[in-house]
Amino acid sequence: MDWGPVLPDCLVLEIFLHLPHDAVLRAGLTCRQWQAVSRDEFLWRELFYRYYRIPRSVPRHPSAVSWYREFKRLYDCIPCVEVQTLREHSDQVLHLAFSHRGHRFSSCSKDCTVKLWDTERQDGNISLVHSTSMRQFNWGYTQFSQFNPDDTLLLVSGVYLGPHHSSSGEIAVISLENYTLLSRVRNKPYDVFGCWLNETHLISGNLHWIGNMTSCSVLWLNKAFQDIESENVNVVKRLFKIQNFNASTIRTVMVAHCRRHDSPDLLLDYEAQSQARRQRAEQDNQNHPLLFDLAASDSEEEEEAENEDQCEMDERSRGFSSARIPPLTISGLDHVIHSRKHVGARELQIETQVAQMMGRAYTKAPDASLIDPSESAEGEDKTYLLFTTGSLTYSPHQIGIKRIKPDQMTTSGPVLGEERSSEEFFDSLDHVIDIHGHIIGMGLSPDHRYLYVNSRAWPKGCVISDPMSPPPIAEEIDMHVIDLKSLREERRSLRAHRAFTPNDECFFIFLDVSRDFVASGAEDKHGYIWDRHYNICLARLAHDDVVNSVAFSPADQELLLSASDDSTIKVWRSPRMVRLAHASPRQLRPRSLLPSWLLRHKNAAFAGGVNGKAAGEGWKRPPDGK
Repeated sequence: MDWGPVLPDCLVLEIFLHLPHDAVLRAGLTCRQWQAVSRDEFLWRELFYRYYRIPRSVPRHPSAVSWYREFKRLYDCIPCVEVQTLREHSDQVLHLAFSHRGHRFSSCSKDCTVKLWDTERQDGNISLVHSTSMRQFNWGYTQFSQFNPDDTLLLVSGVYLGPHHSSSGEIAVISLENYTLLSRVRNKPYDVFGCWLNETHLISGNLHWIGNMTSCSVLWLNKAFQDIESENVNVVKRLFKIQNFNASTIRTVMVAHCRRHDSPDLLLDYEAQSQARRQRAEQDNQNHPLLFDLAASDSEEEEEAENEDQCEMDERSRGFSSARIPPLTISGLDHVIHSRKHVGARELQIETQVAQMMGRAYTKAPDASLIDPSESAEGEDKTYLLFTTGSLTYSPHQIGIKRIKPDQMTTSGPVLGEERSSEEFFDSLDHVIDIHGHIIGMGLSPDHRYLYVNSRAWPKGCVISDPMSPPPIAEEIDMHVIDLKSLREERRSLRAHRAFTPNDECFFIFLDVSRDFVASGAEDKHGYIWDRHYNICLARLAHDDVVNSVAFSPADQELLLSASDDSTIKVWRSPRMVRLAHASPRQLRPRSLLPSWLLRHKNAAFAGGVNGKAAGEGWKRPPDGK
């Protein structure tokens, strides 16, 4: 049969450049010529930048194989399809934490329980494994949890209701072998949260007021449990003693290990990416490209069915969801508020000036190896303690960094730590990064190279004259990215999420970082997902109330959890994974049995109103979950 003259490839390409990506894929099913043109790299490069609205100056992901597959990764591999809702909590869910293997996760709630969940069931659903109530220990609620590095112990942090209704924090350590309580540690203020230093030791805090606006934060190293055969060995040891000014305190401690700083999963500096690619190319004598699977391992069956996927990549709105934390407001201010009723502003100002003068005279010098990298040995495995702090007002607006030395990583030795002279009463911070706003969340990348910080900015040029009256904070949440190797901020801040509470009611919103993505909750009833390389928002995950916490599975970044004040935990998977879960082995095995009639059947089903959110078919992204 004579089909007439064939359009030249260049003309077909020019036509395709003016079409949306879903039309290009459908046109590619027309004939072999159009199929070949529809896979043109130049075409997909143009479609990529146009659809995702990425500046042309931003290069392709350093591990991407092609523009077509990179487009598909951002479209098909984002965990934005809601597959399960967990309703076992009876009150606001505040925090989620995965085990390092990804086989379990824990959740904390205003119902004062910590629950453990299993993610490895054969049917793919998540089920409750264990629940422990902390009310028997006079806790108000659980607020944070963390698995130790070998997933044998669980740290649970909560608000302990002490005498006279004065709230401080407490940390409990639970064995994951038999769910027994191994130890309890006082933690003040409660929003220090606490964290693991290694498999058997955790860090807690204490606070001592030494004036009306001046205090001293003491960070303690605690052994998770005491062996019977080591009753004479210390179970606690003082790590650092740091002076605080203007009603500020140390909060939100976390530990960063820099052993992978020179070989991170993803370099965020575009120039460094280009240099690394050139170096790899020079070292690759056999000219074999270094490839990474950005989406998770595609099965051979899915790879064979890729052509069939083309017709199903239709434009659709992205599913989003958000989660916020209940009102964990600034702790430890009762002392300051009471003092201001009896002490004048002039006296408080003089107190701060005297405390700063005394602090300069009686504080140890900072670690030179952190300030000047040339002072440290090349390849040295250093450990940093990160925390929020402040110097101008009580609201946390600075990131403090303190190096933990090898001899400090055990409770052996003097309980009060290394001996110090009378002129070294306080420990100094090795480095401080000012965020110029109220910090409401922090999270480390899996390789500990980058620190992501949620903050609500202060007005530009604002001056703080009263420590108890910080500047108004923005409703927009900025997510800053700090390179812990260079100790400087990378790129522009990520933005899409919002918060509405004022300064004195501001609470923590937990974020999480995977290899390629970063996610955060928000007060606007949604969670958000960004791509770390391109700095673009990819998905929004809907809840019925504030989203407090999100968590990626460390075993599969296409699985995400979100926790909300609506008392639920939502489970999100990528359209690709949902499609694979719903596909039968018969559909996936023989590519020869997937002819055009199957494509027409799928298109007809879509035209009839099949919701991609339920089945995750093809490349159809689910509708917005609002």
